[in-house]
Amino acid sequence: MEIFESIILKLKAQGKYVSTMESCTGGGVANEITNHSGASEVLKFSAVTYSNEFKIKMGVSSAVIDKYSVYSMETAKEMAKNISEFTGSDYGIGVTGKINTPDPENPRGEDDEIFISIYDANKKVFHPLKVEAISTLERDENKGKIITAIGKLFLEILEEEDK
Repeated sequence: MEIFESIILKLKAQGKYVSTMESCTGGGVANEITNHSGASEVLKFSAVTYSNEFKIKMGVSSAVIDKYSVYSMETAKEMAKNISEFTGSDYGIGVTGKINTPDPENPRGEDDEIFISIYDANKKVFHPLKVEAISTLERDENKGKIITAIGKLFLEILEEEDK
C-alpha cells in the first residue's frame, strides 16, 4: 500500500517512531510498514496480542477489559498508549475487535466492530476510529479494509504535524 510508504517517509522526516499492538489485524499494520524500505528507521516494535492474557501482560488494564470488554475503544486506547510507553515510541497503534466471528471466550462486545486508537505520546492525545467489518467479505478482505483505514488516519495525523 502506497499509504504506508508515505507514512514511513513522514515519520523519517519528522524523526519519529511508531509501535503497534494488534489483535484482529494479526500484525497486518506492522506488515504493511515492513513491506517498504525504511521501515527499520521508524518501526520500533510490534506485538500481536490475540489473547486477553497477553494484552494484560503488555500493560492493558484487566479492569478496563472487565468493565468495557476486550472489544472496546477503551481497550484499543490502552493498547495504543501502553505499546507507545513500552517502546518509547512517538505513536502507538492499538487495534481490537471481532471480524465475522463471535468469540465464545469474550462474548461481550459487538460482532464486526473494530476499535482503533492511535496515540500521540508527545501531545498525549488519542485518535480513535471505529470500523465496521462487512459480513459478506472474507476475513482477509476485511483486514485489508481495516488496515487501509488505519493507514489513512495515521497519514492524516502525520500530515497535520507538518502544518
